[in-house]
Amino acid sequence: MAADLLAGAAIGLIGGIASGLTGTSPGGALVVLSSALLGVDQHVAQGVSLIAQVPPTSLAGIARYRAGGARAPLRWLVWMTLGFVAGGLAGALAAAGVPDRALRWTYVGYLALLGLLLVLRRKEAGADRPETSPEEASAAVLLAIGLVAGLSAGFLGIGGGLATTVGLTVFLRATQHQAQMIGLALSLAPVNLPAAWVYYQAGWTASWPALAGVVAGLAIGGDLGARLANRLSAAQLRAIMLAMIGAMTAYMAFRAVS
Repeated sequence: MAADLLAGAAIGLIGGIASGLTGTSPGGALVVLSSALLGVDQHVAQGVSLIAQVPPTSLAGIARYRAGGARAPLRWLVWMTLGFVAGGLAGALAAAGVPDRALRWTYVGYLALLGLLLVLRRKEAGADRPETSPEEASAAVLLAIGLVAGLSAGFLGIGGGLATTVGLTVFLRATQHQAQMIGLALSLAPVNLPAAWVYYQAGWTASWPALAGVVAGLAIGGDLGARLANRLSAAQLRAIMLAMIGAMTAYMAFRAVS
Protein backbone atom coordinates (compact mmCIF):
# COMPACT_ATOMS: atom_id res chain seq x y z
CA MET A 1 0.00 0.00 0.00
CA ALA A 2 2.82 2.40 0.86
CA ALA A 3 4.52 1.72 -2.48
CA ASP A 4 1.25 2.32 -4.37
CA LEU A 5 0.65 5.55 -2.44
CA LEU A 6 4.14 6.90 -3.17
CA ALA A 7 3.99 5.90 -6.83
CA GLY A 8 0.56 7.51 -7.13
CA ALA A 9 1.79 10.71 -5.47
CA ALA A 10 4.74 10.92 -7.87
CA ILE A 11 2.43 10.37 -10.85
CA GLY A 12 -0.01 13.00 -9.61
CA LEU A 13 2.67 15.57 -8.77
CA ILE A 14 4.34 15.35 -12.18
CA GLY A 15 0.98 15.26 -13.95
CA GLY A 16 -0.27 18.22 -11.91
CA ILE A 17 2.78 20.33 -12.71
CA ALA A 18 2.37 19.54 -16.40
CA SER A 19 -1.33 20.38 -16.16
CA GLY A 20 -0.87 23.69 -14.37
CA LEU A 21 2.01 24.70 -16.62
CA THR A 22 0.27 23.96 -19.92
CA GLY A 23 -3.33 24.58 -18.81
CA THR A 24 -4.44 21.17 -19.97
CA SER A 25 -6.13 18.47 -17.98
CA PRO A 26 -3.44 16.15 -16.60
CA GLY A 27 -4.82 13.07 -18.35
CA GLY A 28 -2.16 12.75 -21.04
CA ALA A 29 0.66 12.77 -18.52
CA LEU A 30 -1.26 10.50 -16.13
CA VAL A 31 -1.74 7.81 -18.78
CA VAL A 32 1.95 7.81 -19.69
CA LEU A 33 3.15 7.96 -16.07
CA SER A 34 0.72 5.27 -14.88
CA SER A 35 1.89 3.02 -17.66
CA ALA A 36 5.55 3.66 -16.80
CA LEU A 37 5.53 3.77 -12.99
CA LEU A 38 2.69 1.39 -12.15
CA GLY A 39 3.37 -0.99 -15.04
CA VAL A 40 -0.33 -1.32 -15.87
CA ASP A 41 -1.85 -1.97 -19.29
CA GLN A 42 -3.39 0.74 -21.46
CA HIS A 43 -7.00 0.34 -20.34
CA VAL A 44 -6.03 0.52 -16.64
CA ALA A 45 -3.73 3.53 -17.21
CA GLN A 46 -6.63 5.32 -18.88
CA GLY A 47 -8.95 4.35 -16.03
CA VAL A 48 -6.52 5.74 -13.45
CA SER A 49 -6.35 8.99 -15.40
CA LEU A 50 -10.11 9.44 -15.71
CA ILE A 51 -10.99 8.48 -12.14
CA ALA A 52 -8.25 10.70 -10.65
CA GLN A 53 -9.63 13.66 -12.59
CA VAL A 54 -13.15 13.45 -11.14
CA PRO A 55 -12.24 15.45 -7.95
CA PRO A 56 -11.73 19.21 -8.62
CA THR A 57 -7.94 19.16 -8.27
CA SER A 58 -7.47 22.12 -10.66
CA LEU A 59 -8.89 24.76 -8.27
CA ALA A 60 -5.50 26.07 -7.17
CA GLY A 61 -4.26 26.26 -10.76
CA ILE A 62 -7.36 28.17 -11.87
CA ALA A 63 -6.88 30.67 -9.04
CA ARG A 64 -3.33 31.32 -10.24
CA TYR A 65 -4.48 31.90 -13.82
CA ARG A 66 -7.22 34.29 -12.63
CA ALA A 67 -4.66 36.19 -10.61
CA GLY A 68 -2.66 36.54 -13.82
CA GLY A 69 -5.65 38.09 -15.62
CA ALA A 70 -6.97 35.09 -17.61
CA ARG A 71 -10.73 34.55 -17.77
CA ALA A 72 -13.05 31.69 -18.79
CA PRO A 73 -16.36 32.94 -20.28
CA LEU A 74 -19.31 31.07 -18.76
CA ARG A 75 -21.01 30.75 -22.17
CA TRP A 76 -17.97 28.94 -23.57
CA LEU A 77 -17.85 26.56 -20.63
CA VAL A 78 -21.55 25.67 -20.90
CA TRP A 79 -21.41 24.73 -24.59
CA MET A 80 -18.10 22.91 -24.28
CA THR A 81 -19.33 20.96 -21.24
CA LEU A 82 -22.40 19.74 -23.14
CA GLY A 83 -20.22 18.46 -25.96
CA PHE A 84 -17.66 17.00 -23.56
CA VAL A 85 -20.10 14.89 -21.55
CA ALA A 86 -21.68 13.40 -24.67
CA GLY A 87 -18.33 12.72 -26.31
CA GLY A 88 -16.77 11.29 -23.14
CA LEU A 89 -19.49 8.71 -22.65
CA ALA A 90 -19.39 7.65 -26.31
CA GLY A 91 -15.59 7.40 -26.27
CA ALA A 92 -15.49 5.30 -23.09
CA LEU A 93 -18.05 2.84 -24.44
CA ALA A 94 -16.12 2.56 -27.70
CA ALA A 95 -12.81 1.88 -25.90
CA ALA A 96 -14.21 -1.30 -24.38
CA GLY A 97 -14.00 -3.14 -27.69
CA VAL A 98 -10.52 -1.98 -28.69
CA PRO A 99 -7.33 -3.97 -27.87
CA ASP A 100 -4.56 -2.34 -25.81
CA ARG A 101 -2.14 -2.18 -28.74
CA ALA A 102 -4.67 -0.44 -30.98
CA LEU A 103 -5.45 2.05 -28.21
CA ARG A 104 -1.76 2.88 -27.84
CA TRP A 105 -1.37 3.52 -31.57
CA THR A 106 -4.53 5.65 -31.59
CA TYR A 107 -3.06 7.58 -28.66
CA VAL A 108 0.17 8.13 -30.61
CA GLY A 109 -1.67 9.31 -33.71
CA TYR A 110 -3.90 11.65 -31.71
CA LEU A 111 -0.95 13.30 -29.95
CA ALA A 112 0.95 13.61 -33.24
CA LEU A 113 -2.04 15.41 -34.80
CA LEU A 114 -2.29 17.83 -31.88
CA GLY A 115 1.43 18.51 -32.12
CA LEU A 116 1.10 19.26 -35.83
CA LEU A 117 -1.73 21.70 -35.19
CA LEU A 118 0.39 23.46 -32.58
CA VAL A 119 3.30 23.75 -34.99
CA LEU A 120 1.06 25.25 -37.67
CA ARG A 121 -0.49 27.63 -35.14
CA ARG A 122 2.94 28.63 -33.86
CA LYS A 123 4.06 29.74 -37.32
CA GLU A 124 1.27 32.33 -37.53
CA ALA A 125 1.16 33.30 -33.87
CA GLY A 126 2.62 36.68 -33.09
CA ALA A 127 2.90 38.55 -29.85
CA ASP A 128 0.34 38.19 -27.08
CA ARG A 129 -2.92 39.98 -27.88
CA PRO A 130 -6.14 40.71 -25.98
CA GLU A 131 -8.28 37.76 -24.94
CA THR A 132 -10.98 36.60 -27.32
CA SER A 133 -14.35 37.98 -26.18
CA PRO A 134 -17.26 35.63 -25.36
CA GLU A 135 -19.22 36.85 -28.38
CA GLU A 136 -16.50 35.92 -30.86
CA ALA A 137 -17.19 32.18 -30.65
CA SER A 138 -20.22 30.43 -32.10
CA ALA A 139 -22.06 27.80 -30.09
CA ALA A 140 -21.46 25.24 -32.85
CA VAL A 141 -17.67 25.66 -32.70
CA LEU A 142 -17.62 25.50 -28.90
CA LEU A 143 -19.83 22.41 -28.93
CA ALA A 144 -17.57 20.76 -31.52
CA ILE A 145 -14.41 21.47 -29.50
CA GLY A 146 -16.07 20.04 -26.39
CA LEU A 147 -17.26 16.97 -28.31
CA VAL A 148 -13.79 16.21 -29.69
CA ALA A 149 -12.23 16.77 -26.27
CA GLY A 150 -14.80 14.45 -24.69
CA LEU A 151 -14.28 11.74 -27.28
CA SER A 152 -10.52 11.86 -26.72
CA ALA A 153 -11.04 11.75 -22.96
CA GLY A 154 -13.36 8.75 -23.00
CA PHE A 155 -11.56 6.79 -25.70
CA LEU A 156 -7.97 7.55 -24.67
CA GLY A 157 -8.39 8.46 -21.00
CA ILE A 158 -6.46 11.69 -21.32
CA GLY A 159 -8.96 14.19 -19.91
CA GLY A 160 -9.50 16.20 -23.09
CA GLY A 161 -7.51 19.21 -21.93
CA LEU A 162 -5.01 19.02 -24.77
CA ALA A 163 -7.79 19.04 -27.36
CA THR A 164 -9.50 21.92 -25.53
CA THR A 165 -6.40 24.10 -25.40
CA VAL A 166 -5.26 23.35 -28.94
CA GLY A 167 -8.80 23.73 -30.31
CA LEU A 168 -9.32 27.13 -28.69
CA THR A 169 -5.98 28.52 -29.84
CA VAL A 170 -6.18 27.12 -33.37
CA PHE A 171 -9.86 27.53 -34.27
CA LEU A 172 -10.91 30.48 -32.08
CA ARG A 173 -7.56 32.31 -31.95
CA ALA A 174 -7.77 32.45 -28.16
CA THR A 175 -4.56 33.52 -26.42
CA GLN A 176 -2.47 30.78 -24.89
CA HIS A 177 -3.15 31.87 -21.31
CA GLN A 178 -6.88 32.23 -21.99
CA ALA A 179 -7.09 28.77 -23.58
CA GLN A 180 -5.15 27.22 -20.70
CA MET A 181 -7.42 28.87 -18.13
CA ILE A 182 -10.52 27.51 -19.91
CA GLY A 183 -8.97 24.04 -20.17
CA LEU A 184 -8.52 23.94 -16.40
CA ALA A 185 -11.92 25.52 -15.69
CA LEU A 186 -13.67 22.90 -17.80
CA SER A 187 -12.24 20.18 -15.56
CA LEU A 188 -13.96 21.67 -12.50
CA ALA A 189 -17.29 20.23 -13.63
CA PRO A 190 -17.41 16.42 -13.31
CA VAL A 191 -17.27 16.09 -17.11
CA ASN A 192 -15.16 12.94 -16.86
CA LEU A 193 -17.56 11.21 -14.46
CA PRO A 194 -19.58 9.22 -17.07
CA ALA A 195 -16.43 7.95 -18.78
CA ALA A 196 -14.73 7.25 -15.43
CA TRP A 197 -17.75 5.21 -14.31
CA VAL A 198 -17.56 3.04 -17.44
CA TYR A 199 -13.87 2.33 -16.77
CA TYR A 200 -14.52 1.66 -13.07
CA GLN A 201 -17.33 -0.77 -13.83
CA ALA A 202 -15.05 -2.62 -16.24
CA GLY A 203 -12.38 -2.97 -13.52
CA TRP A 204 -9.87 -0.77 -15.34
CA THR A 205 -8.35 1.02 -12.37
CA ALA A 206 -5.50 0.80 -9.88
CA SER A 207 -5.60 0.34 -6.08
CA TRP A 208 -7.26 3.01 -3.93
CA PRO A 209 -3.95 4.05 -2.26
CA ALA A 210 -2.48 4.68 -5.71
CA LEU A 211 -5.52 6.72 -6.73
CA ALA A 212 -5.41 8.71 -3.47
CA GLY A 213 -1.75 9.50 -4.11
CA VAL A 214 -2.49 10.63 -7.65
CA VAL A 215 -5.29 12.98 -6.51
CA ALA A 216 -3.13 14.52 -3.76
CA GLY A 217 -0.21 14.98 -6.13
CA LEU A 218 -2.46 16.60 -8.73
CA ALA A 219 -3.69 19.24 -6.28
CA ILE A 220 -0.16 20.24 -5.27
CA GLY A 221 1.41 19.98 -8.72
CA GLY A 222 -1.36 21.97 -10.41
CA ASP A 223 -0.70 24.97 -8.17
CA LEU A 224 3.07 24.80 -8.75
CA GLY A 225 2.66 24.53 -12.51
CA ALA A 226 0.20 27.42 -12.74
CA ARG A 227 2.51 29.66 -10.69
CA LEU A 228 5.26 29.02 -13.22
CA ALA A 229 2.93 29.50 -16.21
CA ASN A 230 2.08 33.04 -15.15
CA ARG A 231 5.77 33.93 -15.40
CA LEU A 232 6.18 32.63 -18.95
CA SER A 233 5.21 34.13 -22.29
CA ALA A 234 2.68 32.59 -24.68
CA ALA A 235 5.51 31.52 -27.01
CA GLN A 236 7.34 29.78 -24.17
CA LEU A 237 4.16 27.99 -23.06
CA ARG A 238 3.47 26.78 -26.61
CA ALA A 239 7.03 25.48 -26.88
CA ILE A 240 6.70 23.61 -23.56
CA MET A 241 3.37 22.10 -24.61
CA LEU A 242 4.83 21.00 -27.94
CA ALA A 243 7.81 19.40 -26.19
CA MET A 244 5.50 17.60 -23.76
CA ILE A 245 3.32 16.26 -26.57
CA GLY A 246 6.42 15.11 -28.44
CA ALA A 247 7.80 13.27 -25.42
CA MET A 248 4.49 11.52 -24.71
CA THR A 249 4.11 10.55 -28.36
CA ALA A 250 7.60 9.05 -28.48
CA TYR A 251 7.12 7.07 -25.27
CA MET A 252 3.73 5.65 -26.25
CA ALA A 253 5.06 4.74 -29.70
CA PHE A 254 7.88 2.85 -27.96
CA ARG A 255 5.35 1.02 -25.77
CA ALA A 256 3.22 0.21 -28.80
CA VAL A 257 6.05 -1.50 -30.67
CA SER A 258 7.60 -3.24 -27.65
